[in-house]
Amino acid sequence: MQLKKVEKISGISSADFIKNHLNKGVPVVMDDFVRKDSPAWTKWSYDYFKEMAGDAMISLHGREDASNDRAASAPVAKMKFSEYLDLIEREPTDLRIFLFNLMKLKPELNHDLIYNDVTGGKVLQWLPYLFFGGEGSSTRNHFDIDMSHVFITQYKGVKKVWLFPLEQSDLMYKLPYNFHSIANIKNPDFEKFPALRHLSGYEAEIHPGETLFMPSGWWHYIQYVTEGYSISVRALPSNVYDKWRGFRNLVITRHFDNTMRRIFKDRWFNYKINAANKRAERALKKVK
Repeated sequence: MQLKKVEKISGISSADFIKNHLNKGVPVVMDDFVRKDSPAWTKWSYDYFKEMAGDAMISLHGREDASNDRAASAPVAKMKFSEYLDLIEREPTDLRIFLFNLMKLKPELNHDLIYNDVTGGKVLQWLPYLFFGGEGSSTRNHFDIDMSHVFITQYKGVKKVWLFPLEQSDLMYKLPYNFHSIANIKNPDFEKFPALRHLSGYEAEIHPGETLFMPSGWWHYIQYVTEGYSISVRALPSNVYDKWRGFRNLVITRHFDNTMRRIFKDRWFNYKINAANKRAERALKKVK
């Protein structure tokens, strides 16, 4: 497995970003996507969030490798937002908050963010999502179902992200009709999953104030090095085919998979595992 460091840049123009990153699908880390004069940098803290929405009940996700049989993992627990923030400050935990639309609960928080929109207006600034995680927590290796470009800005703590282009899906042991793989990218078992040796991707470590641009359809595995949180905004895919794939994934593929899983249960999952292994074997022969 070959990993290159994602380039870190500052002050890129909109024209250069669109030409060299958005259109070409090249990840990059920017230190000024969320402007330094945004009130969030001085106002936002765990105590501030507890005051704003501490009583809100939130769904928590755990280790995602325990739900490989489904397209989206189910929550494993619920608790008050304030209790969760106390938990991740106190000790390491696998529990994460996934796609938390805090701005829907507290719309005034949107005023705390000022973007340097290098896409020329393509970023959906009205749809931000927060992600919180305890030290050591992680997501499974996946690509986003809607095929959007993603800008993920770190506000507290440190994250590591591994990125791979969609073209390497077979080498990744992607499950058919799903958007994740069955192989562990962080601690790869090359005997069980030999195709992983031939992956070629990127590694990024993002710190507070830094924003990782993840191009449409790119695989990503995210590890919380420390407890912390980030916020993501999206931009629609650049080309028509990716827009269609995102629509198909949302409206057709995931519902088909859920239906087949309900009907055939383990037989459906075993079929997908066998298919993933066979596709990886074919892909491995091509690269040898």
